[in-house]
Formats: sequence, structure tokens, C-alpha cells
Amino acid sequence: MRKFWASAVLVVLLVTGCDRGDHPGNIGKAAPQFVMSDGTRTVDLSKLRGRVVLLNLWATYCAPCIEELPSLLALQKKMPDIAVVAVSMDQDPDVYRKFLVDHHVDVLTVRDEEMKVNALYGTVQIPETYVIDRQGVLRRKFVGAQDWTKPEIMDFLRKM
Repeated sequence: MRKFWASAVLVVLLVTGCDRGDHPGNIGKAAPQFVMSDGTRTVDLSKLRGRVVLLNLWATYCAPCIEELPSLLALQKKMPDIAVVAVSMDQDPDVYRKFLVDHHVDVLTVRDEEMKVNALYGTVQIPETYVIDRQGVLRRKFVGAQDWTKPEIMDFLRKM
């Protein structure tokens, strides 16, 4: 039975790993909708319709996630009309809350310890960020840490 589950996990990782680029098969399709609450905050993706959304999947223990955080926060300040939504896969609520305070995280963020949003979007490695247009359509996927204040990225977002 263990061999079966190990094989099943390997197959899932191989299949999803083939779609790891920044142009996955779901680009141009409706973004998977979700409502996520961690007891402190709630994110309802459908309520953000009409705004460009940057959906960032991250964790406090992820070095590349921490590396890109300052530029993500700077982007939110420079472009307040964009909704930056950060979904953390942290297990420990106290570590997560302390991180938010210590790093002055002032974007909409929610903790998803069961990684439901990661599963919904097919994310197996973080950070990953999805750009969702005003109509709720996935337009781009960024894999790995980004400098969100790079002119190319900001121009792309402005044109949305």
C-alpha cells in the first residue's frame, strides 16, 4: 500500500511539475474562486472582481518569499489600485502573526494551513504569484522570488 501512495504522489508531482512555467495551461481561463478565513481575516476572491489581483502564495519559513516581500509591499504602496492578496501556508498561527507584525506586512493576507488554495491553483513550490485581471481571468504566473518594482513588471500591471 505504501508503494501505491508513493507512486501516486510521484505521479502528481511529475504532472504538476510539467506546468511550473509562467505560462501554465490555465492562463486565459477564469481564476479558481475561493473564500479563505483564518479566524482573523477573510479573503473572498470574487469580491475583488473589478480590480487587478496579485495572488501571492508564500510562507514565513520560505527564504525566497521573504526575499521578495519588501518589493511586494513597495508595489502595493506604488500601485494601491492593485489588490495584493497573500496566502500563507504556515501551520503555526503565532509564528505567522509575529512575522506579519515584525515585517510590517500591510497587504491583505490570510493563513491557509491546509494549503487548499495551493491545491486549487496547482502550486507545489513557493513563492508563486498569479496575476488575475479585472474580469477574474488568470493572465500570468510568476514562479520564484520577483522584484515587484522592476519597470517591466510594473508596466505589465499598469496595462492590465
